[in-house]
Amino acid sequence: MKHSLPIAAIALGSLLAGGCATKKYVNQSIAPVNGRVDQLSQQSNQQGQKIDQTTANLEKTDTELSATKERAMTADSKAGDAINRADQAGQKADQANQRADQVGKDLGDLRGVVANLDDYKQVAQSTVNFKFNSDRLDADAKQQLDQMAAGQGQYKRYFVAVEGFTDSIGSADYNNALSRRRADAVVQYLVSQHNIPIYRIHMIGLGKDKPIDDAKTRAARAKNRRVEVSLFSADQGAVAMNGASHQATTDAARSGNAPAQQ
Repeated sequence: MKHSLPIAAIALGSLLAGGCATKKYVNQSIAPVNGRVDQLSQQSNQQGQKIDQTTANLEKTDTELSATKERAMTADSKAGDAINRADQAGQKADQANQRADQVGKDLGDLRGVVANLDDYKQVAQSTVNFKFNSDRLDADAKQQLDQMAAGQGQYKRYFVAVEGFTDSIGSADYNNALSRRRADAVVQYLVSQHNIPIYRIHMIGLGKDKPIDDAKTRAARAKNRRVEVSLFSADQGAVAMNGASHQATTDAARSGNAPAQQ
């Protein structure tokens, strides 16, 4: 019995010592593994953050690409519109060039008229009358203009003088405006119905100036409400042929004894 206690104590100490050694070993073996696990976990977290950042960058890039594509489509549409506008501008430029050529030709003709004004002689004349305070052409006035303009196609060099007048009733300003409206009505008719180029027409409104009849009667005032239209030509053959008969017709018209037309 005396020897059994020490033996038990020795056995217990051995067990305790062995247990401590095992625990220390386990701790030494696991510690590196735990460290590696922690390191891998940290790397995994970092990789996860990088993946999230990459995903965010991809989404941003996709958004930017969509915006770029939209801008490109818009730019392409604008480019198409610009091309269409350029084509239209080119067409308008061609039309403007054509008009400029025509205007240049017309101006050349007009310069010829001005340069040789002394060569132009009156070959036809007509006087159309208007109702009181009216600038409207009636059927008789249109007929007289038709007769006068019927022969203008035979002339190569010609122009038309249109002079509007009123009677003496009313203010000077009102009569001047009314005389211009009457002259303008005649011009519009000649241009629209007889295709006389506007550049060949010279128009003026003279109001109550230059009356045919100075009397204060109703008949005199009716004569003065008029537009005188004269056709001038520099074609020598036409001038020689029409000069004498035209002068007689004009004199008769101004005296009120015959209709003024040629």
